Amino acid sequence: MSQAERTPQAGAVPQAETAPQAGAVPQAGTAPQAGAVPQAGTAHTVEAAHTRGPAHTRGAAHGHDPARSRNPLWTLGLLRSEIATLLRRQRTFALLGVVAAVPVLIGIAVRIETGGGGGGAGGPDGGAGPAFLAQVTNNGLFLVFAALAATLPVFLPMAVGVVAGDAVAGEASSGTLRYLLVAPAGRTRLLLVKYASVLAFCLVATLVVAASALAVGALLFPVGEVTTISGTRISFGEGLVRAALTALVVAVSLTGFAALGLFVSTLTGSGIGAMAATVGLLITVQILDSIPQLSGVHPYLFSHYWLSFADVLREPVHWDDLIKNFQLQGLYVAVFCSAAWARFTAKDITA
Repeated sequence: MSQAERTPQAGAVPQAETAPQAGAVPQAGTAPQAGAVPQAGTAHTVEAAHTRGPAHTRGAAHGHDPARSRNPLWTLGLLRSEIATLLRRQRTFALLGVVAAVPVLIGIAVRIETGGGGGGAGGPDGGAGPAFLAQVTNNGLFLVFAALAATLPVFLPMAVGVVAGDAVAGEASSGTLRYLLVAPAGRTRLLLVKYASVLAFCLVATLVVAASALAVGALLFPVGEVTTISGTRISFGEGLVRAALTALVVAVSLTGFAALGLFVSTLTGSGIGAMAATVGLLITVQILDSIPQLSGVHPYLFSHYWLSFADVLREPVHWDDLIKNFQLQGLYVAVFCSAAWARFTAKDITA
């Protein structure tokens, strides 16, 4: 080879194989050339998406499928998991145990007081103590109504207040709230799941009271036809239906207070503080509802129509106060769930 062939000419352009083309893709197993641009799907791109990309891109970088979070079945699975977690907690068992013990204590007290004899004084509206208590000795089914009347003002709402107050604040205080949102659950979906789980607890707690009262009433007292508040008699089977309907009305009556507790839970990162504040609001409202001078505001207090469930045991059923109760609870749900959403969606969960 001549010297001219071995030495490049002045101003000659290097051949293509001596320098990588702009945007060339590095071959597998070789180190990338200086200045080469990594292709989509490489580790550099994923890391860039993780640090700079939108939320759905960051979720994809973590291995989450954005389409999965929009799947209704995935939402139902999240709700099922939340309810299962709630019902497995020792605190939940303790709360349910307390409300279940109230009918037992009432039944035993009435049994000891009457010596097992029948013939309570007057009708369901008469006698001392909670509503329907005078008729328990005549028919053990009335223990369901008496137990619901005894637990609704204090025990049931306090249990609901503990669960609702801890719904969001408990996750924040334990440091798990940020991980739930990375799931990716989304703030709106997570808040709806939390509220739905509180509503499930309302229903479960109410049914526990009713079932405990029915079992104790059937064990300690005779059961049979039911005398309604109107004075008419209905069969025992229809009485059971009325008892189940009463339990459902009581559960619905707690929905407004549950929404208030959820809103309080979004205001703080302390689970204990949220529970205490929710129970404090309950006590305050109960006091306000008992002051005659404040009768003008009573119809707007969430607890004012709670005992309207007694109208279920009339023949026919009186719906006026029941409908007012449902409307009032719906108003509280709309207002405080909206307030909880506005607060939670703007909340800094990293603080």
